[in-house]
Order: sequence, then structure tokens, then C-alpha cells
Amino acid sequence: MSQVVLKRSPAEITNMQSFYQSSLSPSQPPGSVFFAKIPGCSITAYKSGKVLFQGTQAGLEAKRWAKDTEEQQPGKKTGTAVSVKTHSYSPPADIGKMSIIGSDEVGTGDYFGPITVVAVYAKKEQIALLKELGVKDSKNLNDKQIAEIATQIKHIVPFSLLTCDNAKYNELQSRGMSQGKMKAILHNQAIKHVIKKIEPDAAEAVLIDQFAQPDVFFNYLKGQELFKAKTIYLSTKAEGLHVAVAAASILARYAFVKHFEKLSEKAGFTIPKGAGPAVDEAAARLISQKGQTALREFTKIHFANTEKATRIYNKKFK
Repeated sequence: MSQVVLKRSPAEITNMQSFYQSSLSPSQPPGSVFFAKIPGCSITAYKSGKVLFQGTQAGLEAKRWAKDTEEQQPGKKTGTAVSVKTHSYSPPADIGKMSIIGSDEVGTGDYFGPITVVAVYAKKEQIALLKELGVKDSKNLNDKQIAEIATQIKHIVPFSLLTCDNAKYNELQSRGMSQGKMKAILHNQAIKHVIKKIEPDAAEAVLIDQFAQPDVFFNYLKGQELFKAKTIYLSTKAEGLHVAVAAASILARYAFVKHFEKLSEKAGFTIPKGAGPAVDEAAARLISQKGQTALREFTKIHFANTEKATRIYNKKFK
């Protein structure tokens, strides 16, 4: 079993905990902040700041959070770079110069709000313009910057936006569909829409921001009509590899924020993002004002936040 250890700040560990919210285990090792298990990898974050990745996909999952030289493997000196195996769907070094369709999603780790998936077609001739407009990974932009850039690029690049709202998400999840499968289906559909939009033009390749190993991703799509492309690439941190994926992340984030504003309007108060303590308090307030059933419309009810919010409601509002 391979394993990788990263050293991270408390803020970064909180961000990681939100990201793995749907995979958190109720039981965790002593001294840990959280323990999560996903296909091929378990993740344990400790109060010391160390995050341990274990399993067949440990290297790839750790790469999602890597910071160049900060990662280390047990028995090696700090600063030794992690050696991560690539797969047959890994993009080439010159991917950033190609005309591609890129796809990304937002909202998977948030308790409130939907999952939004966007696919974007960016021609090589548009790469410089998109960069000039400030297109980069949406995680490095605030909501105001997201809105400014999104309103410009949505008129420049062909794209497809798909939203899985909470009611639909909870219905699918209650029928046994995993979040990973939902994401795969949404990516597949969005990419197919863009391929149709740009005909008779054709992208040199499709690049998907990787959230599962290729065999797992394609297994999720069994029974679905898979998009047709010359070449398919999957990579973590794909927003940094091509502006098409970065543009997709910005448009997905913009749609997510707009949906969040509507939810806050419906709730009658500002709903916080993420999956931390503030979210638990907001959900408890929502229960007190609109009843427990309202969570199906506003939240991903299988998250651990539902139980925490219910406890807060019983203590403070009942």
C-alpha cells in the first residue's frame, strides 16, 4: 500500500475537510481532525498539520493538494517530491497550447447549494485573450472577480452549464447514486452539448478536471452515451493546465454563486458556503423557520452537517 504525507496549515486542512465532506467517517483516529475514505485512498488529517494519504491511489490524491516541494514520503527527507504515477489519459506537456474542450465542477463539498458543471471550448487563438481577461483557477478569485470575468467570457467561448439542484441531488443519492457518478454524468452531458454546439469544428482533445481514476470515471458512465472526442485527457489541477478548464471553473462558480443568492433570498437570511460550523448554525436556523423538510431543497442532506444542525436546533430553537 502506497502512502504520502503532506504538511498543511489549519486553514488548508479545513478546506480539505470541506472537500471530503461527503466521504467523512464518523470515527477517526486519536489526534486527528478528520478521516475520509474515497475509492482507492483514505485521508487522515492530524492536529499536528500532517495529512496522511494511504491506498493504491494515494499518490494521485495527494497530488491534488501538493505544493511542489513540500510533500514527503515516509522515510524520506522533507522536501523530497512525491513521485506520482501517470496514467494513459494524462495530458501531454503542450496541452496548454491546444484547442480543447475543458470541463470542471463546483459545489461538491458545500452543504448548501447545487453542483454546477461547465464545459468550455477554447481555441488556441483565444488562449492569450482569455488569459488577458484574467482567466485562471476560480479558487484563486473572489466572487466579485468571478462575476466580472464570467460576464465577459460567456460571450467569447462556447460553453454548456448544467446544474444539479439539491432536490434532484437528494433524490438521486437516496436511490443509491454516488456523488462521483452524478459528476461523471454531468461532465459527460456538458461535453456532449459543447461538441454539438461547435460542429462542424472539432476540438483537438477533451480535458476533464479529474475527480476519479480513469477506470472509475468511465465505469460511472456505463449505460450512458459517451461523448465522442479525438482524444480524452483527465488530470487533477487541470485549471492550471489549460484556460478552457479554468474558464469552465469560473463559469461554474459564477452559476453556483448566483444560485446561492437565490437560496439566501428564499431562506430570508444569508446562507454561508462550505461545510463548517457556520453552516451547521445556518441549517439549524433554517429548520426552525421552515421545518426539517426544507433541508431537501437547500442542502445535501446525507452530509454530516444535517445531524449537527439537528442537534443545534433541538438545543437552541426547540
